[in-house]
Amino acid sequence: MARRTGDELRVAVLGLGEAGGRIASDLVALDVGVSGWDIDPGRAVTGVEAARSAADAVRGAGVVLSLNAPDAAEAAARDCVDGLAAGAVFADLNSAHPRVKVAVAEVVGRAGALATDVALLAPVPRRGIGTPALASGPGAKAFAERLGPLGMPVEVVGTEPGDAAVRKLLRSVVMKGLAAAVLESLRAGRAAGCEEWLREEIAATLAAADASLVARLEDGSRRHAARRVLEMEAACDVLRELGVEPRVAGATAAVLEALEEEARIS
Repeated sequence: MARRTGDELRVAVLGLGEAGGRIASDLVALDVGVSGWDIDPGRAVTGVEAARSAADAVRGAGVVLSLNAPDAAEAAARDCVDGLAAGAVFADLNSAHPRVKVAVAEVVGRAGALATDVALLAPVPRRGIGTPALASGPGAKAFAERLGPLGMPVEVVGTEPGDAAVRKLLRSVVMKGLAAAVLESLRAGRAAGCEEWLREEIAATLAAADASLVARLEDGSRRHAARRVLEMEAACDVLRELGVEPRVAGATAAVLEALEEEARIS
């Protein structure tokens, strides 16, 4: 990790849990002055100046990074607003609904801060400050200019708070849906005594994926919906026989049934 150069930058990190703590630690390693605050006083990061409150943490900070639970994002913004400086970049990195991002922007905007909706696209504990991100809102460009040189790949995707959040959540339909499908499949594989074979099959399929996969999945599902409904209904029956509730498999069958109905009436 390269050490930063240029003008001094002070960053406040609100939330020193797994994600916030990792980013704060990386910033310290880059010789960035970091202040931090967490509702749990037991959370501390070496080199981070512990503040007595959220408002104290953000005083004098050019960039504020909010990494809290989605349902605590707006409260975190309200708690620090008295310490925010006009022109500071307030970046909400929480995986929250776009309307939460808008509410946060309204809160910090009243203090003259530049609200930024940031969507992180990879697990932070693994990538730290190098986690790729989307940014939108009044402070998106400034966020990219200040965090980019520190190693965070930032793509500005819109001018409104919530623009980045929408893209992240739409992507989550696939990423978290894929995880749910893998979990359900492996649970059934374990019950059937073929978990290791199934694990290898899944890994090989993912390893062979290329840029054309999305088109193949979309086109194949539409063209073969009727046959695949029967296949997934059989899969659901097998899972039930193995004692596994087919939540993902059942939802998949329902989606294919809808595609079959669309084709019938079109």
